[in-house]
Amino acid sequence: MTEKGHAIIIGASGGIGAALHSVIAASGDYDCIFPLARSWHDDRHIDLENPASIAAAFERLAPYLPETRLCVLATGLLHADGKGPEKAIKDMDADWMARNFAVNSIGPALVAKHFMPLAPRQGRVIFAALGARVGSISDNRLGGWISYRASKAALAQIIRTSSIEWQRRNAEAMAVALHPGTVETPLSEPFGRSVAPGKLFTPAQSAEHLYRVITALTPDQSGLALAWDGSVIPA
Repeated sequence: MTEKGHAIIIGASGGIGAALHSVIAASGDYDCIFPLARSWHDDRHIDLENPASIAAAFERLAPYLPETRLCVLATGLLHADGKGPEKAIKDMDADWMARNFAVNSIGPALVAKHFMPLAPRQGRVIFAALGARVGSISDNRLGGWISYRASKAALAQIIRTSSIEWQRRNAEAMAVALHPGTVETPLSEPFGRSVAPGKLFTPAQSAEHLYRVITALTPDQSGLALAWDGSVIPA
């Protein structure tokens, strides 16, 4: 990174988020890091399922946003409260689908709404949200996981659309969706047994991969969905 500033990490109490906080802090690339999480009930609290909570968090951060060069969302919902990804069409449930979209699509969109207009108007600025390879429509050959796939596909479109508008006010502003791979966290724990040897990352490994992609980003990559190794995930 060539310009210091501040960084925001949303989901900083989770496996990937906490590891990203450690990697970014160790890099020395930013003057100050603001970690936020749903599980913290103080001035670091943010709940992506609650628009008022998102607005309140960014109201607190407003004085720092003009100098904030990185906003990362290390968040996602795949299973919770005994519910998980659908195996078939007959398993679809309106409330579960709505919750997937609230966490995986609408929440990140509202973060972009509050961050992008107040972010620096010149120089390198990055908005990155955790996407998923299964959100790729053209790469879907297995079916299932309808709510999760659809919500992550929606996130990719939100990233793409907002990035176009954002670059009109700052040519060096970049918005991307990042697929972290399969990581040893509570989110992926029920599905880790099916991962090929060498493809299951620790949170620290995933964070290193993701931050390497973030630091190498160029403006022509804005709006893309990228994998942990920097490769482009098709829409």
